[in-house]
Amino acid sequence: MANRGHGEGSIYQRSDGRWVASISLEGRKRKTFYGKTRKEVQEKLRVALNEQKQGTLATGPQQTVKQYLEHWLEEVHKSSIRLSTYRPYRIMLDRHVFPAIGHIKLQKLTPQHIQTFYAHELKSGLAPKSVRNMHGLLHKALDNAVRWGLVARNVCDVVSLPRKIRYEIVPLTQEQAQKLLESAKGHALEGLLTLGVTTGMRLGELLALRWQDIDFESQNLHIQRSVGYIPHQGYIETEPKTAKSRRKVALPLFVCEALKLHRTRQLERRLKIGADWRDRDLVFCNRNGDYLDPSHIRERFHKLLQGANLPNVRFHDLRHSAATLLLSMGIHPKVVQEILGHSQISMTLDTYSHVLPSMQEEAMKKLDDLFRHDNLDDAPGEVEQS
Repeated sequence: MANRGHGEGSIYQRSDGRWVASISLEGRKRKTFYGKTRKEVQEKLRVALNEQKQGTLATGPQQTVKQYLEHWLEEVHKSSIRLSTYRPYRIMLDRHVFPAIGHIKLQKLTPQHIQTFYAHELKSGLAPKSVRNMHGLLHKALDNAVRWGLVARNVCDVVSLPRKIRYEIVPLTQEQAQKLLESAKGHALEGLLTLGVTTGMRLGELLALRWQDIDFESQNLHIQRSVGYIPHQGYIETEPKTAKSRRKVALPLFVCEALKLHRTRQLERRLKIGADWRDRDLVFCNRNGDYLDPSHIRERFHKLLQGANLPNVRFHDLRHSAATLLLSMGIHPKVVQEILGHSQISMTLDTYSHVLPSMQEEAMKKLDDLFRHDNLDDAPGEVEQS
C-alpha cells in the first residue's frame, strides 16, 4: 500500500475480515482504527480527520484510566496542592475510582462509564457531596489529558451530577454560646473554645496557633498556618486554606484575659514536666507541649456539650456560631468575611443568608422609626374654611 501524506487516511480489509482505517500523524506516525465493516471504519476515519483539522485529535500513547490518574496525581498535581488535600484524593482514587473504571483504556472512556459509576456510588450509599468531589477530581485530571493530547474531549463535561444538598447549619444561639463558655470555666478546653466561639477560627488554625502570633498589647492575633494529622505521616503544618485565610483578627478584652489565664496554667504544667516538655510555642498543646489530637478535641468537646445539656453540634459549627452571632449583632458582612477568612464576601452572604432576614427586619424598623416620626410631625391638620 502506498504511503499517504500527512492528514490523509486509508482504509483496507485484513485477511481475517476486519476493516482497518489509519491516519498519518506528525513524525511519520499513524493512528489506526478497527471495525467489523467498511462503513464503521469510514465513520471513525471521518471523525478523526475532522478532529485533526480542529486540533483536538488524541494522539498520545494508549494507557488505562488508572495508569494515567496515578501519573497525573503523583507526578503532576501533588506538588501544587496541600498534603491535607492530596490524602482524600488518594483515598478517593484507591477506594472508588480505580476498582470501578481504572481498567478502562483512557481513550475509550465514555460519559456513560462515568455516569454509571456515579449512579453505582450513590446507590451504594456514598453522599452526593462525595460524588461531586469525585467529579471535580476527575474533571480536573481529564482537562489535563485533553491539554496533553491524550484524549479528544473531557467526557465529564456532559455528565449529570447529583443535586447539591446544602448542609443545614445549626449554630449555637447567643444563650447557648454563653452557656458553653460558662460550662468550660476551668476546663482544659476553656481557652480554645473561647477563641473558637468568638473568632470562628478553624480547628486546624487553632491547633497551629503560637504564642508569638498573639499581640496582647494591641489585642489581636495573626493566623498564619494550619495543622492536620495525616495517617502514616503525622502532624503536618500547611499554609491556611486560602490567601484570605492568612489574616489578622482583633480580640475582645475578655478573650485576651482567658488566653492569659490559659498561658499561666500552661507555664505551671511546663514547670512540672521539665525536660520532657517539647517547646513548639503552641498556644493549645498536649500534656508535653506537642500537637493536640483533633479527634481527641472533638471527643472532649462533645462530652462538654452533653454535660451542659447543649445540642450535639460539630466543632466546626462553632465557626458558624461565631459568624451568626456577629451578623445578628449588626456587624457588617465585610467585617465578618475578614474575621472568618472567606475568599469572597459572596461566600459569607450565601452561607449565612438565614441571618439576613432578621437584619432586614431591623433595618426596616429603623427606617420606619425615622420616616414615620417625621411624617407624624408634619401631618396636616384640618383645613380651615374661609
